[in-house]
Amino acid sequence: MSTTFKIFLVLCAAALAVPFVPGLIYPVFVMKVMCYGLFACAFNLLLGFTGLVSFAHAAFLGSAGYVTGALMIRFGSHPLGMPAAFAAGIAAAALVGFAIGGLAIRRRGIYFAMITLALSQIVYFLAVQFRWTGGEDGLQGIPRGSLFGLDLTSDTTMYYVTLALFAAGFLFVDRVVHSPFGQILQAVRDNEARAVSLGYDADRFKLLAFVLSAGVAGYAGALKALVFQLVSLNDVSLHTSTEVVLMTLLGGVGTIFGPLVGAALVVGLQNYLATIGDLVTVVIGLIFIVCVSFFRRGVVGEFLHLRRRRAERATRRPALRPAPETEAAAEAA
Repeated sequence: MSTTFKIFLVLCAAALAVPFVPGLIYPVFVMKVMCYGLFACAFNLLLGFTGLVSFAHAAFLGSAGYVTGALMIRFGSHPLGMPAAFAAGIAAAALVGFAIGGLAIRRRGIYFAMITLALSQIVYFLAVQFRWTGGEDGLQGIPRGSLFGLDLTSDTTMYYVTLALFAAGFLFVDRVVHSPFGQILQAVRDNEARAVSLGYDADRFKLLAFVLSAGVAGYAGALKALVFQLVSLNDVSLHTSTEVVLMTLLGGVGTIFGPLVGAALVVGLQNYLATIGDLVTVVIGLIFIVCVSFFRRGVVGEFLHLRRRRAERATRRPALRPAPETEAAAEAA
């Protein structure tokens, strides 16, 4: 059993006890962290393990939320309404990701980022114009329905279903990263020319990574729509796309748990500093500046770096000299 899996089991065990400790931490807050944690994991799959900076992830989060919400409003009472709407939301995000990635993937660096930004703004414009999205009002009062006989109208039931779906999504991302496919993505990130010389189609792998990242972001968006029973324009806005960048950088780019830590930090600051209004953005910005200036690897990245340095020092430490022989032993010899 890997260390990552052990840590994940401990976190899940702690999360199972949250509904039984009211007043200490609220289940709704934890569900929000899980949704945005998955969202950050999706972005990290693209930035941390493929080396692509995208400003279109809000388009994937929001498009999945809108499709899931609209289908739940219409077919939510059907026994298969929730699973079908959830799957449709993920498929919609993946299709949007394929469309945006197919146009942007042939460019590099800042040009790639700007193309994703421009195309995500088109998605935002469509969300404002389409009637079925609710325009500026968004989709409100989305029914949760039921999942295989479980009534999701209960907040406690919804919490445990969210935890199960979060665990499945996180383990999926972890499996992708540690699979041969994930190793190829990291090879493309580190040295694309060498990967191409070895026979790998770099653009094809980057497009697959883009679509996978979009699908996981849609997974988070569909889950968020059901948890909060709301989808708004903020879900497809540029602010959300930049926020997920902040979460990933704060937690640690290219680490497994970094996005979760970053999401918990940002959501926690927004939640507990809500009384200061818009100043919370200033506080988060200052924390980001400090992190980039002094902890460039992020919280988890710096921790792993320090642990690695300690291990290297331990291996370089000279072996202890044997204890000197006693006089008696020396004479006997």
